[in-house]
Amino acid sequence: MSNPIERLTQKVIGGDAKKAALVVSETNLYYLTAFPSTDGALLLTAEKAYYLLDFRYAEAARAKAQGVEVAEFTSLNETIQSLLTKHGISCVYMEYSTIPYGQAKRFEKLCAECGAEAVLDMTLDDAIRSQRIVKSEEEIQKICDAQAITDATFEHILPYIREGVTEREIALEIEFFMRKQGADGNAFDPIVVTGANGSQCHGIPGNTKLQKGDLITMDTGALLHGYHSDMTRTVALGYVSDEQKAIYDTVLKAQLAAIDAVRAGVRCCDVDKVARDIIETPYPGTFGHGLGHGVGFEIHEWPRFSKLDTTVCEPGMVITVEPGIYLPGKCGVRIEDMIVVTEDGCRNLTHSPKELIIL
Repeated sequence: MSNPIERLTQKVIGGDAKKAALVVSETNLYYLTAFPSTDGALLLTAEKAYYLLDFRYAEAARAKAQGVEVAEFTSLNETIQSLLTKHGISCVYMEYSTIPYGQAKRFEKLCAECGAEAVLDMTLDDAIRSQRIVKSEEEIQKICDAQAITDATFEHILPYIREGVTEREIALEIEFFMRKQGADGNAFDPIVVTGANGSQCHGIPGNTKLQKGDLITMDTGALLHGYHSDMTRTVALGYVSDEQKAIYDTVLKAQLAAIDAVRAGVRCCDVDKVARDIIETPYPGTFGHGLGHGVGFEIHEWPRFSKLDTTVCEPGMVITVEPGIYLPGKCGVRIEDMIVVTEDGCRNLTHSPKELIIL
């Protein structure tokens, strides 16, 4: 299989020696080259891909960046102009949605000075998005590797959940353990909320102490080799009330039904509706966020299991399924898995148990 740069070059330029594409956003530079940089640009031509970096990054990039020739610059603008002139480029596709207006206009002027037209529309952005939205087998494996750390972390953290421990202490142990397991970092700041705080779906772990009868929601993920994982589990301490058990069972029922509905050809909004209908009848107004989001090189990618997203599911899309019920002042429950869409269904990449665990 061709590398990400070759696929993107073929899609946008298609062998036309007069065309080029200029990628400048940090995330897409990392995605395409496998080398992170906070400053630089990637110039794609039909003949060659150039990773334009200054002295700080050039040496490391020559050893680690994939599919590119590293061009060290003193002046980025002069180097771009020199390469456009060298290749006789007359049309340069540029990222449009991710760069500020002022920067886009400067690049437009820069191109014009060497006889090239800067194309300021969504052509390049859409090509990158369509490539990233469907993961290759190599990308899916990287996501699975990150999820394996997340599953191990969940198993590790259960004995730490006891009366008197704070949300913050649980979150810190999650971060520490993921690092020890080889994660490059956390996919995002862990969410650990207990008791009444559980209704804050993106609550920040604080000094609230766990008590018997609490539901504890933990939303965690690992970052590994540029790819993310995302998982939420809600457990109970000591015992649960009939109301808490009913809420948990409803969320689990909604999640299982939604996962069962996923397959190639189904619209994302229709998957969202399956879970939403199950929750909204007994608990109207308590499920205020979308059912899920794409995961990959960023923690929130395309598409979305949302009422508003009509994207048709394709094999290779990796998406979370995370329904929840949130009762302000009482509790909250969320259960989240990552799935990869297949032709006739989906494959669950998350292996931690999700039946209600009472510790």
